[in-house]
Amino acid sequence: MSSIQSVILAAGKGTRMKSKKSKILHEVAGRPIIDWVVRCALDAGSSRVVTILGHQSDFIEAHLKSQFGDLVSFAYQREQLGTGHAVYCALSELVGYAERTVILSGDVPNLSPETLSAFLLASEDQAGLMTSVLEDAKHYGRIVRNEKGVQSIVEFKDASAEERKIKEINAGFYAFDTADLNTTLKQLLKEEPTNAQGEYYLTDLVAMIGPCLGWQLPDAREMEGVNNRLDLAEAESFARKRINTYWMLEGVTFIDPETTYIGAEVKLAPDVTLAPHVILKGKTTIAADTFIDAGAVIEDTSIGEGVHVLPHCHLEDSKIDNHAKIGPFVHLRPGADIGPECKVGNFVEIKKVRLDRGAKANHHSYLGDGHVGEKCNIGAGTIFCNYDGKNKNFITLGKGVFIGSNSALVAPLTIGDNAYVGAGSTITKDIPKDSLAVARGRQKNIENWSPPAKPKK
Repeated sequence: MSSIQSVILAAGKGTRMKSKKSKILHEVAGRPIIDWVVRCALDAGSSRVVTILGHQSDFIEAHLKSQFGDLVSFAYQREQLGTGHAVYCALSELVGYAERTVILSGDVPNLSPETLSAFLLASEDQAGLMTSVLEDAKHYGRIVRNEKGVQSIVEFKDASAEERKIKEINAGFYAFDTADLNTTLKQLLKEEPTNAQGEYYLTDLVAMIGPCLGWQLPDAREMEGVNNRLDLAEAESFARKRINTYWMLEGVTFIDPETTYIGAEVKLAPDVTLAPHVILKGKTTIAADTFIDAGAVIEDTSIGEGVHVLPHCHLEDSKIDNHAKIGPFVHLRPGADIGPECKVGNFVEIKKVRLDRGAKANHHSYLGDGHVGEKCNIGAGTIFCNYDGKNKNFITLGKGVFIGSNSALVAPLTIGDNAYVGAGSTITKDIPKDSLAVARGRQKNIENWSPPAKPKK
């Protein structure tokens, strides 16, 4: 194939979103809309992507540079004079770089690289555009054909009554020879526009260049743009179904696909099982034979083989090793590192703590900033007192340590191997190995005691 570059139309304000944030930075399946479009272009063979910006250009440019580096460059449409004018503003970034230029819309997240690749292959030897046939063609531009191909595109506001009966519409994706694009855009901008919108239409290039290939989209939903929150929800639904279908065909079990949400960056191994209402986000990875139970929300977390995450856990930026058991109602905060065969149970919160093999914290505890050795047992109600008001301090537990229920461990602190802490203790000093530490008030029993009589009212 010829060398290919892409240009993305992304200068609009997106006012119908009614949002302070640019429309194209809203997310679909955990990925900004504009990222979907850039990735589609690159995955379909574009060597570079030029994004045409206008509204909130600084924010969008900074975001795209952080995600794609030198693969993206930018042009700017300072006045909103139409789609033809937008691409004209990018000519200096397009001419001389690649033989063919693909034009995409920045608010269409669900066009797949496979679809775009098939279109580019079909239209390699001539100008081309994607079309679709709709029973209700609404306000889309109409495709006018002759025996040689697409003769022109007529925008709905400029179409005659007869042309509005046409059901084949313009999907909004184009492929042109870059030299032809340069020549015709300059010709288009020479005269004032005469259409109903008073704008320079990109669609006019079809008639100027000559009969073009009209390539029909296999699924019209791939061309749907996001203009408001309803469109955003529909794009999310389409993306979610496509993502879930992919993983099911890869060997992942979804007990209820309709209520399971998988982000675009998530990676799953065969024989993972996902219960209803599971949400997997960010760069989460899950290895084989792991079961994620109902209501779990997991983000940027690595989970090993044979793990069982029980219902309603919230795990973020954490690591769980093979055959651990987590939950229910566990909160793993950033830096939690759960070793193999560990157990973390009901209402336990862990932050920046490593649990070595076989350690247990089964009930109602907070562990922050520490290292827990192999086969330690953390009793119910244990608190790592890691914050002194200014600094976070570290707690180290050796192998086989037993912490009795309702204990407070005040950092900085080191407890040696096989040491015991009596229930209800507040520990402020290091404990040597093989020792028992008890730090609580001595119990006193008063025999034959009864409460004082209550005075009569």
